[in-house]
Amino acid sequence: MPDSEVEDLLRPLAPQVLGALVRRYGHFDTAEDAVQEALLAAAVQWPREGVPGNPRGWLITVASRRLTDLLRSEQARRNREDAVTRWTPPGGRTAPAADRPPSEGDDTLILLFMCCHPALSPASQIALTLRAVGGLSTAEAARAFLVPEATMTRRISRAKQRIRDSGAPFRMPLPGERAERLGAVLHVLYLVFNEGYTSTSGPDLYRVELSAEAIRLTRTVHRLLPGDGEVAGLLALMLLTDARRPARTGPDGGLVPMAEQDRTRWDAGAVAEGVALITAALPRGPVGPYQLQAAIAAVHAEAPSAAETDWPQIAALYELLMRVSGGPVVALNQAVAVAMARGPHAGLDLVEKLGTDERIAGDHRLHAVRAHLLEEAGDRAAAYEAYLEAARRATGLAQQRYLHARAARLTGGH
Repeated sequence: MPDSEVEDLLRPLAPQVLGALVRRYGHFDTAEDAVQEALLAAAVQWPREGVPGNPRGWLITVASRRLTDLLRSEQARRNREDAVTRWTPPGGRTAPAADRPPSEGDDTLILLFMCCHPALSPASQIALTLRAVGGLSTAEAARAFLVPEATMTRRISRAKQRIRDSGAPFRMPLPGERAERLGAVLHVLYLVFNEGYTSTSGPDLYRVELSAEAIRLTRTVHRLLPGDGEVAGLLALMLLTDARRPARTGPDGGLVPMAEQDRTRWDAGAVAEGVALITAALPRGPVGPYQLQAAIAAVHAEAPSAAETDWPQIAALYELLMRVSGGPVVALNQAVAVAMARGPHAGLDLVEKLGTDERIAGDHRLHAVRAHLLEEAGDRAAAYEAYLEAARRATGLAQQRYLHARAARLTGGH
């Protein structure tokens, strides 16, 4: 099996294996180290020897043995009896037998809520879940948050330490606890989906395994909380956004903007499901940011063509979204909607104001939007420079290629 296929297999298994170990032994931070070593062993052995019949069970067995070794090492460094007792696994000092079948349950959702424990700050909750459940690297998580990588590293380290110190049981939270943690859980899933839909690094525009896992987990949360409008809104938003993926790249793999996409290639089933979800959720109230974003996506999805899009309605929805959950990325999207509804200069005024917001001033998306609106306004020279600046700041190769192509088109290049 090629290395890339092994990686695709390991990514969704990683949080399941971590959840199984934390359920059995506790010790979240040490369990994560053990799982990482088991994943490394699989990445080396499976391409050469073949994938075992039960890959999840293989990973749990190897990780369990490694975890026991790590716990023994920790015990050896401690002299006090109470510390020794604390680090002894519930099942004794030996690893489970290799032929002992692991639980077939998927503990990913429990792990998701555990990462959002109230002992952690909201930023640490999200950082830890992106790392442990979403499988993002520290650098990818940092880009998703628009923070330096060193900051994200510290957040993850502190979060793991606090989870260990809290002694939190590995179980599904009670209803009252779920409500406290749900906002962080949904934000995590939103960020994981976004990283899959528009990868911030590497040669590909997509990391389908991430967006698919985010949708799967959000479906699970929706089944758990079917009456929550924001859960339904987030699932609808993901489905409506992911529905456009087949039309989002051309035959050469290049990025195709929404206005130029062949809408017959959009996933009609995902569009229908997403529209139905948000249509049912909105009347129940109260309306939150995910429902508003899903409503915007639904307006796009229901437009027969880009020219027939109801931009005034989208601009009005973004105005509501800014009141409910304003932020630099929302404000940038609002600028695009305003430009489409009222003209490029109206949008440029909003973009220029965002240029003073350090959270997004260095992000390639701001410069790309500015370039597009300058092009629409007829200032080709300024648009050319803005496209090149956006390309310099983009970290994904697909975005870089697209932005360079837009710049070259303004000069008649190819």
